[in-house]
Amino acid sequence: MTYCFSTRVDRKFDDAVTATKEALKHHYFKVVTELDMKENFKTGLDVEFRPYLILGVCNPQLTYRALQAEDKIGTMLPCNIVIQETADHRVEISAVDPVASMQAISHVVVGQVANDIRSQLQAVIAELDELRA
Repeated sequence: MTYCFSTRVDRKFDDAVTATKEALKHHYFKVVTELDMKENFKTGLDVEFRPYLILGVCNPQLTYRALQAEDKIGTMLPCNIVIQETADHRVEISAVDPVASMQAISHVVVGQVANDIRSQLQAVIAELDELRA
């Protein structure tokens, strides 16, 4: 089982970030954290790194359902989306597969929620896949 799904787009990095955030909104996800690894490595290590952004996202309705079923599921939240510039100057957008990341939890409701989130994140990636051209 793979742990993420991805697409590559021929867009400028900032345009891909904006498109990703819009696609997430269309599928009821909120961005709750934003980690700029390029900036983090520059200030923390004085190292140059390619544009690499990690968005922590959640779907409030599904997250609430999961937390009602299993209170420690928060240790595995939020779901991460990675937006990074590749060596060929394209942008790759990857989403975690929540089914893969939560497979250690044997709770029926959590499994159902993970499948629902997977479907929605796959829809986000499919929407962004349309930006390939």
